[in-house]
Amino acid sequence: MWRGDGNIRKWHVDAAVTKSWADHSDSEAIFGFTKAQQGEWLYPSLANWNKYGVDYGLNKQYYNGDTHYSGLNSKNTGAIYGALKNHFTFGHGLSLDAEAYSVEFHGPYTYGETVPVSNGYAGAEKYKHLDNYKDLPGYDPAVSKLTSVEVSDWYTLSSGLTLTGRWKHKFNTLSLTYWYSYAQEAASQNFYPVNGKGEWSAHGAPLTANGGQLISEDNENGLQQLNSFAVDDKMVFLNGRLTIDGGIRMAMANRQYTQDLPGVTGSNYKSIKNVFVPAPQVLISYRFNPQHQIYVNGTTGYHLPASLSSQLSSYSYSTGKATSLPMSDYKPEYMITEEVGYRYSGLLTANVAGFHYNVTNHQVSAESYEPGSTSTISQLINAGGMEAYGIQAELATHPWHHLSFYASGQYMHTKNGNNIAYEGDYLATKGKQEVGAPKFSGSLGLTYNDGLWFGNFTLQYTDSQYSTLMNDQSIPSYVSANLAVGRQLPKIGRVRPKIRLNLVNLGNNHYLSSMYGYTTNAQTQHGIVTGKAFSGSQPTYVIASPFVVMATISADF
Repeated sequence: MWRGDGNIRKWHVDAAVTKSWADHSDSEAIFGFTKAQQGEWLYPSLANWNKYGVDYGLNKQYYNGDTHYSGLNSKNTGAIYGALKNHFTFGHGLSLDAEAYSVEFHGPYTYGETVPVSNGYAGAEKYKHLDNYKDLPGYDPAVSKLTSVEVSDWYTLSSGLTLTGRWKHKFNTLSLTYWYSYAQEAASQNFYPVNGKGEWSAHGAPLTANGGQLISEDNENGLQQLNSFAVDDKMVFLNGRLTIDGGIRMAMANRQYTQDLPGVTGSNYKSIKNVFVPAPQVLISYRFNPQHQIYVNGTTGYHLPASLSSQLSSYSYSTGKATSLPMSDYKPEYMITEEVGYRYSGLLTANVAGFHYNVTNHQVSAESYEPGSTSTISQLINAGGMEAYGIQAELATHPWHHLSFYASGQYMHTKNGNNIAYEGDYLATKGKQEVGAPKFSGSLGLTYNDGLWFGNFTLQYTDSQYSTLMNDQSIPSYVSANLAVGRQLPKIGRVRPKIRLNLVNLGNNHYLSSMYGYTTNAQTQHGIVTGKAFSGSQPTYVIASPFVVMATISADF
């Protein structure tokens, strides 16, 4: 790992087998497997970034109470996936695409924690002492908390089927699509004591209280079923110059979650939600001649609320209270977008477009560290309405003496449409800029390829970005530059090898690239109804990669 202590290892394999049945009819079986192990990245607050900079990370040496020790923090993940894709043509313009798939992801993650020896909680039930606490490794009667490692085990399993039938007749192509998905997920936690050397074992007994109750903040089980129907009609007129494409997708989702922790009952124990979302769209383009085209798009899209944190709470082992709250207004995020643009393809290629979009029930994910821990608390916020408009442009040249040039840029203005409800009051977020949305961004690129040598240089600019809904904290703008150079190597039989050298962040610029966890306010703010003071909560950030040199050897055959 490039900052802090720890390593990254990854194993991956994928494969595909294709069978052609007849002209324009084939099947493909796809399989993949991934296993990864790495230390935990730590995401700094602005104060931590200003103090530690790029050195903010896990510690190599353990001291008593050190939850940032690398031996306690890791991500061990795996994935297995498979799919069977089929495309069949039946003549008379009729065709069918059918795909069955299944994907499984699993953990566990581990985090450093400090668990109360006395007067803590197992779920929502209080305990007087941890079971056999005097015999636990690392126990110190002078310290009220026991350094532990949280083993957060989890898995998700998602399977489904998609069917798309098409009928192409003269100027018209009609498509009908059905998608069914069934998904399960589960997550549980066990805590294990850490001895004075920072050692622990998952084969030992986890921490318990009240005569055998497991210490846990989260023990979720959930399932989701989704049915989606779509119809699309594409029509081409005037010898292919005018295209009109319109359709609608309708999604129905059912979610059921339970929080199986001691003392959690009623609506805090089980939550069932049903959602129906229609998403229409229309795409129109007109080509005056091979060089000039205009287009108008009107599209809609949705995003379902993020799983458990939107429906049920996790519970603190220190207070027995919810560390996050379900969404009070459980609705999917919905976006309506309009775009008008012009494309040119001649001596060079260019595109310029103006866009506007409106979002309702905008979802913002607030991630914060639990006190005395490297584990995070997730809170999904319904930030209400949000609007944005802007312009984007691209320009690229054709190769000239093997060189070509590219440039792009975007201006985007955003504003929140309402004051957000917050702890029985409202914060004055109306008119504020959207979090994580730079006003200006752009890039320049230069590419060379003579068939033997190849390379490209890119220069990217990203404007400052707010990290709180109240716009009282932000990260500054930054510039980064990357260079890649490569060469085709002599053929070895049918094998065509090549070597490539990538130089990332040429200036070794140290900067924060984005937000890991947003918050409503970083400084003390007052409610607009009662005037109540709300103390700030610090956002966390992603530290950009430093200067990196990476060489790759690959081959086609």
